[in-house]
Amino acid sequence: MSDDQLEQIRKRKLSSMQQRGNEEQRQSQAEQIEAQKNALLSKILAPDARQRLNNLKMVKPEFTEQIEMQLVEMAQTGKLPIPLSDSQLKGILIQLQSRKREPTIRRI
Repeated sequence: MSDDQLEQIRKRKLSSMQQRGNEEQRQSQAEQIEAQKNALLSKILAPDARQRLNNLKMVKPEFTEQIEMQLVEMAQTGKLPIPLSDSQLKGILIQLQSRKREPTIRRI
């Protein structure tokens, strides 16, 4: 092998190692953010409300992610009573779900 070929191989390996490192770093950051969010939610929510949110997450993960972020924001701005009880969480969920528009199908 020539020096040019070896240099190209080294560059490709270095590039792939850097990409793997960047991916691992992004994954680590995402895990840290998720851990922080979970810690905040456990402070914000009463245990039964937290259980309800976990159950909902199994059925509607995207909807639950949005709700979790809204709860964190509301708690940080002081708009939520802490800890939030299960009945209060139910009320919030009902309000948020009623805002969601259901499609209607009309048959002619």
